[in-house]
Amino acid sequence: MLNFGWTRIPILALGLIAAFGAPRDTARAQSDYPNRPITLVVPLPPGGPNDIMARAIADKLSAGLGQQVVVENRALGGSGTVATRAVAKGPADGYTLLLAYTSTMATGPHMFTNVGYDPRKDFAPIGLIGMAPALLLLHPSQSYRNVGDLIAEMRASKEPFQVGVPGISTVNYLAAVLFAEQAHVKLQYIPYKGSQALNTDLIGGFVKVGFNPIPVSRSAIEGKLIRPLAATSLKRSSAFPDLPTVAESGLPGYDAVLTYGIVAPAGTPRPIVERLNKELRAALATGEVKRRLQQEGAEPMPTTPEEHAAVIDREETKWSALIKSIGVKPK
Repeated sequence: MLNFGWTRIPILALGLIAAFGAPRDTARAQSDYPNRPITLVVPLPPGGPNDIMARAIADKLSAGLGQQVVVENRALGGSGTVATRAVAKGPADGYTLLLAYTSTMATGPHMFTNVGYDPRKDFAPIGLIGMAPALLLLHPSQSYRNVGDLIAEMRASKEPFQVGVPGISTVNYLAAVLFAEQAHVKLQYIPYKGSQALNTDLIGGFVKVGFNPIPVSRSAIEGKLIRPLAATSLKRSSAFPDLPTVAESGLPGYDAVLTYGIVAPAGTPRPIVERLNKELRAALATGEVKRRLQQEGAEPMPTTPEEHAAVIDREETKWSALIKSIGVKPK
């Protein structure tokens, strides 16, 4: 019996170490965070708005965290949803983050079948980077003075009014759909293979009205080759402060923007989330980052993780309802 008792003591001790040592190790790992480079996954090819948003803040995050933040483009398809799923299933240790935006967090799960993640449950929001409106654009031959004039013309038209959009699965397409729904007009959507193709046809007058992002449209606007009629955000864009919004010039409450932020896999320890949020907010406060975002037509949007989660929830609720109402069948 005596020998049996002595053999049990080490076993119990090992059990206690296993039970109480792991939390201490976890706490130590969190306090040491980060102790190696961090990967910020952009789920789309290089050069687009998502890539620009990630690179705009990566260097500042690296400086604040004391470890390099490496931007990695993973263009795996599904408008970013495939790479987004891969990050969601990855380790929740703070070393693999995701550049999340409206298409992956709000519209994509309803545009594609079985994306394999839940925007609310499978991610820990870190914070927003920025918000980018689109512009309601006209060929210069169009004489509409404001959104009210355009809506009146649309309502008077016997045929659905033609509007160009950069692809049927884009948020800019949904911005046009939301416009039609709130204005009670019938539109015929002319889809293009990307924003640049739509911009070219707006300049050429092959389509008279369109919804397109600010970056691709800016030079044509400055050259008076196309004319902006309104911005799609609730507040005026700092890139075009004299340009009214759709909401203030015909459709109160109209709001159709892209939001960009950083998320981590669900289960990422709260101290790590808070550290990342702190450094992200510090990066967004710098003049350099503000200028880079504004060059892309985006407004910096520092938030808490909870505020970021609320934006994801609000956008998913809004866009999923619209997608369902127009009967879009997932691909």
